Amino acid sequence: MSYRGAMSARVRSEARRAEIVRAALEVIAERGYRGASLAAVAERVGLTQQGLLHHFPTKDALLVAVLEERDQWDAVPDTRWRVDLLASLVEYNAMRPGIVQTFSALLGESVTEGHPAREYFTERYARVRENMAAVLRTEYGERLPNGLTPERTAPLLVAVMDGLQYQWLLDPESVDMPGAFRDFLRLLGEPVD
Repeated sequence: MSYRGAMSARVRSEARRAEIVRAALEVIAERGYRGASLAAVAERVGLTQQGLLHHFPTKDALLVAVLEERDQWDAVPDTRWRVDLLASLVEYNAMRPGIVQTFSALLGESVTEGHPAREYFTERYARVRENMAAVLRTEYGERLPNGLTPERTAPLLVAVMDGLQYQWLLDPESVDMPGAFRDFLRLLGEPVD
């Protein structure tokens, strides 16, 4: 196979993997991780289950790819998060309920022993708390106006973001997720329009 042919095959394979990940997101959003089958994902993209296994050898490998893809959507390239960007992220999440639902369902399921996403979420939350503490330290220094350190406030910030997502998913007509998050930022001492 020529170099050009190999590159073309690689590009097609990457495109197919991305298509499979998007289909897996949809199936997981509809059925939850435990209810989602490789056969359902394969059917959605027009593959046999064996064809899907060529790209993702296990359901767990596909799940990790789905979670990593979701994290890429929230990444801020070549810069650090700022408190005002967190409010923008919450607003962005309010425009994509299917993704938020999938993430929330997987997060909820991952707290059980032996769940394939447990390690992923444990490591992710450690990293997110660390990043949020850095955001708060940059914004406020070693003490926030409320007297707490960035390390003590970071888990609260993450809990508010994720807790609002659950409430909003359950009752989107009653819970203004972006507005409630801006209210929380006011409690931190952040001037919010």
